[in-house]
Amino acid sequence: MTAVFSHGRLRLYLLKLLDDGPKHGYELIRLLEDRFLGLYAPSAGTIYPRLQRLEAEGLVSHTAAGGRKTYEITDAGRAELRQRAGELTALEADIAASVADLSTLAGEIRSEVRGSVRDLKRELSEATRQTRRTRTRWEEPAPPPRPASAAGPQAALLDEFDQRLTVFTAEVGRLVRARQFSDTQLRTAIRLLDGALDGLRRLLR
Repeated sequence: MTAVFSHGRLRLYLLKLLDDGPKHGYELIRLLEDRFLGLYAPSAGTIYPRLQRLEAEGLVSHTAAGGRKTYEITDAGRAELRQRAGELTALEADIAASVADLSTLAGEIRSEVRGSVRDLKRELSEATRQTRRTRTRWEEPAPPPRPASAAGPQAALLDEFDQRLTVFTAEVGRLVRARQFSDTQLRTAIRLLDGALDGLRRLLR
């Protein structure tokens, strides 16, 4: 759970959302995700236990239809919102600040991923050139002579390597631009790219 909802503040915000009208648990999760621009979404294991406690305290009630519970704030819940109006105003301000910070961080991570992809392509291209230069040096000595056909398959493999590298770079770029990733997904993607680059460095030494 994001730090802005520490110390029971998520409980207060759920009351605020329900004060706008009855909702089921999934709607509350989506509303919170939208409020954080998709950068944070609480799990069902976070939301439903809190709804149950609010109901046990008489602050919300629920009706069931089609196997789904719809929660509604009670008069006691509205009274608590009125009593804690100042806290709710401060919470809204903290949420706005948190969203701004998360958006900035997500932008920095996306830029880092794009930079990592460019660096990976550049280093792989350099490794390819080094491999070709090394192959040329190996072919220069007279003894023992290389079979004439030996260069063909290797050149074909190098061409295939170039094609795969281009496809890989384009696909990674497409995936990064296609949607907004969570911080965890982007950090994992960076680690995967770094791991692939380290593996190729060891292979081509």
